[in-house]
Amino acid sequence: MASLLRAAGTWGLFPWRGYCSRGMQGELGKGFVEALKAVVGSPHVSTAAADREQHGHDESIHRCQPPGAVVWPQNVEQVSRLAALCYSQGVPIIPFGTGTGLEGGVCAVQGGVCVNLTHMDRILKLNPEDFSVVVEPGVTRKVLNTYLRDSGLWFPVDPGADASLCGMVATAASGTNAVRYGTMRDNVLNLEVVLPGGRLLHTAGLGRHFRKSAAGYNLTGLFVGSEGTLGLITAATLRLHPAPEAMVAATCAFPSVQAAVDTTVHILQAAVPVARIEFLDEVMMDACNRHSQLNCSVAPTLFLEFHGSERALAEQIERAEEITQHNGGSHFCWAKEAEERSRLWAARHNAWYAALALRPGCKGYSTDVCVPISRLPEILVQTKEDLKASGLTGTIVGHVGDGNFHCILLVDPEDPEELDRVKAFGKQLGRSFLKSSVTTTRQVMASGLHDVWESQ
Repeated sequence: MASLLRAAGTWGLFPWRGYCSRGMQGELGKGFVEALKAVVGSPHVSTAAADREQHGHDESIHRCQPPGAVVWPQNVEQVSRLAALCYSQGVPIIPFGTGTGLEGGVCAVQGGVCVNLTHMDRILKLNPEDFSVVVEPGVTRKVLNTYLRDSGLWFPVDPGADASLCGMVATAASGTNAVRYGTMRDNVLNLEVVLPGGRLLHTAGLGRHFRKSAAGYNLTGLFVGSEGTLGLITAATLRLHPAPEAMVAATCAFPSVQAAVDTTVHILQAAVPVARIEFLDEVMMDACNRHSQLNCSVAPTLFLEFHGSERALAEQIERAEEITQHNGGSHFCWAKEAEERSRLWAARHNAWYAALALRPGCKGYSTDVCVPISRLPEILVQTKEDLKASGLTGTIVGHVGDGNFHCILLVDPEDPEELDRVKAFGKQLGRSFLKSSVTTTRQVMASGLHDVWESQ
């Protein structure tokens, strides 16, 4: 074991050196497991089937592919030693946060070691004058905002789930507030990363948290969205924002998908500083009414929220009402109290579970695509027509202020014919976005959904 740990410190790569069986990808040799225990302690290593299965899937439809072992490091030094050990033996490493992903990113397709970072859950440093905070990977967005409650600051990126913040960095998470505050790419100032060989990297320099720099490569941007493929993020320095003086939320129903999406475009073109603008089709609204006990119209609907001073909000609300009425909007319902707003956005955040309730026993499959705002009405309407024609049960919901939307498809994973129809829908979806000349990462992923299905 001692020789194995010494070998890990040489940073060399010797693929599959007898410690991970080729025949059984989930199997790790006894000596290797003992070496893991020497790094983090026996209580923080598990090869139990239940733990491995728990860490072999997220909330997506993709089948469980468990790792050979799960480890819980307590600090960055242990993460560095684990990475060096696995790298020296060619054993795959899978970082794990809260497991709330919808894309199967934590599935251990080649076995290996799952590194669960949730025990590293400290908020290391708050710099209120510089609007920044340093967090470890186990800190979730809700925990951070609770911690910030009395500081007059908040972290607005909100993907819905109470995800770990470093997991949100790794997946370049977006969310309902992105139209005003940006995505994770806009709100990460520095990262501490353990590279595959165990070396430690500070992407913007040790201890730095300034907002911009023209010196050197943008290494921080490289690691945001890297999905765990370039290293393990062990700390993140995040940009904070002043908490708004007042907030008002609203829902508005429309006679058609076209009218709802046209309203989105017109609000943005009118430079109304909307903080959130979310679209839910009539199927999704019906599901949310049932799941979250709402009483909204079953029609294509926009959820909106405005932030600012009381005076600014009055102007924003007046302009937004004019635009929605011009596009045939009706049943405009305002939520001004915190409790009302929380109930409304809880329903939006629980849309995934509301959709699953439409077909109990089935799994959810979510697409995730983004198009230029100018093409949003055309493509969203076409997607709605394609979804109806496919015969699949599904909903459409999205952060339309960014041109981003999701189709949530309800699928019986034991029905090959239905899986084929989902694959065909994914192909058609990808072709539509490629025709719009969009080449962002999400569109490329959408166009290759059928390759993902082939691997499952």
